Amino acid sequence: MAIVGTTIFSHILPVVFGFLAIVMIISGSLEESKTKLALGIVLFIMACAFPYVVLSVLV
Repeated sequence: MAIVGTTIFSHILPVVFGFLAIVMIISGSLEESKTKLALGIVLFIMACAFPYVVLSVLV
């Protein structure tokens, strides 16, 4: 069961967060919306750091 949990947190969720972050960054820069751009940047940083934070707790 731990392998399924680690796979979700290390391979699936960061990709989804990263994709949504890139979409938000592009959308925010094209619409000149600072809130979308900032949210995209924060979401991208979360996608990069998320596996390290969660997997250190799980493993």
